[in-house]
Amino acid sequence: MSEAKTLKYFAGGQWLDSVSGKSMDVFNPSTGEVIAKAPCCTKAEVEQAIAAAKKAFGPWSETPVFKRVQVLYRFRELLNEHLDELTLTVATEHGKVWDEAKGDILKVIEPVEFACGAPSLMLGESLTDTSKGYDTVLYREPVGVFAGIVPFNFPGMIPMGWMTPLCIAAGNTIVIKAASMTPMTAIRLAELLQEAGLPDGVVNLVTCSRNEAELFLTHPDIKGVSFVGSTSVGLHIYSTAAAHGKRVQALCEAKNHGLVLEDAAVERSARGIINSSFGCAGERCMALPVIVAQESIADELVGLLVRFAKELKIGPAYDKSSQLGPVVTEQHRQSILRWIEKGIEEGAQLVLDGRGVKVEGFENGFYLGPTIFDHVTEDMSVGSKEIFGPVLCVKRVKTFEEGLRVMNASEFANGSVIFTQNGYYAREFARRTHGGMVGVNVGIPVPVGIFPFTGHKNSFFGDLHCLGKDGLRFYTETKAVTTRWFDEDEMKATKVDTWDGSVGGSR
Repeated sequence: MSEAKTLKYFAGGQWLDSVSGKSMDVFNPSTGEVIAKAPCCTKAEVEQAIAAAKKAFGPWSETPVFKRVQVLYRFRELLNEHLDELTLTVATEHGKVWDEAKGDILKVIEPVEFACGAPSLMLGESLTDTSKGYDTVLYREPVGVFAGIVPFNFPGMIPMGWMTPLCIAAGNTIVIKAASMTPMTAIRLAELLQEAGLPDGVVNLVTCSRNEAELFLTHPDIKGVSFVGSTSVGLHIYSTAAAHGKRVQALCEAKNHGLVLEDAAVERSARGIINSSFGCAGERCMALPVIVAQESIADELVGLLVRFAKELKIGPAYDKSSQLGPVVTEQHRQSILRWIEKGIEEGAQLVLDGRGVKVEGFENGFYLGPTIFDHVTEDMSVGSKEIFGPVLCVKRVKTFEEGLRVMNASEFANGSVIFTQNGYYAREFARRTHGGMVGVNVGIPVPVGIFPFTGHKNSFFGDLHCLGKDGLRFYTETKAVTTRWFDEDEMKATKVDTWDGSVGGSR
């Protein structure tokens, strides 16, 4: 067992040792070993990172957008060059199996490519003769310093895909609070941004506790906060930061449901459900942890789900043959185990029990096998609260209408899915579901990064979602400039219209 690496924080282009004397363990979930120590940065160190971002904002915001995106073009090339290295880092510190870990980095590259289009995305609007002789031009301008508060489950995609590229392409600067459980990927990506030529202070990175992170919500130099995490924390961040005059996007919990109708391609749908439910060990807000099955095909579907789940190869994340890796920490594994016990207590039928899984040679890893509950009813919390693990619940309904009602009763509305070959039901579902991201025979209905990540209800607090045009609007503010140039007669005029050209047309 090698000695755990002591990590640094990043402020003003410098990698620095924290003076706090406190650190948080970073595990390799596949082995259970501590592989790094993330600093618990002090309040002064967080303020240092904010000050560095503020100092960098002026010069960076005044850098032409065409020049700003050149950094992102170089960053993209470095991401592709280091793809395997970054994939291994994600797999090692998080526990995603190889293809899932690679997908995490590919979902960094995708929004970087989108952000490279900032010169077009930031185009304004104009109209001549809004009133006779008056012209109006609307510009998009950067806002200032942003904070990004990151969860553990996508250590690459969320800080350096969802948050950073559009933020800096638009001319802002940012301080990332990386997830203390999985900070190594974000740290390496920040190093690559440096290598790509990003000026000092444009991107800064700290790890700290919630106490120090509270500073982001109230600090006068922070203009906006992007958050991904639990609903309770997200609501606190939204209400606190908004009360201090900041713009906020808070992406929160989910309990996505998938409706399987009797006309669905049952076996193909079951394979898609397995991928959606147990991929990333269920540690993603767009997992599919609840299936609402029409009773006529429910027995067949559950039988297939159990069979396919048993076929999954459980193993260390960086073994390319593994299909289900460990969960992120032993503490989280214990939380999931308590949820399984809760489901049994509530009366759900446990048809596949993933407890007690051991992987030969990796007995200390944080493994948990796929777990399936059948006959889950609406009053059972196991089918309504976010578990964030490889646990699938099956609810049974008689009709499409009953299924839609059950799904829309959820307090969350990130995604919703229907499996059907019937165009009418597919259209009705897409129109009437509460889910912000909808799949028709698509188990993980996350759109590509040119579209926003559109959660609803208690899955999102804010006005503008991340990514897509929403993301660009979040990281910019508009300025409308109206001009009038006087001819010789106007220069001699003694009377100015009451509204001075702000009433359109020639009235």
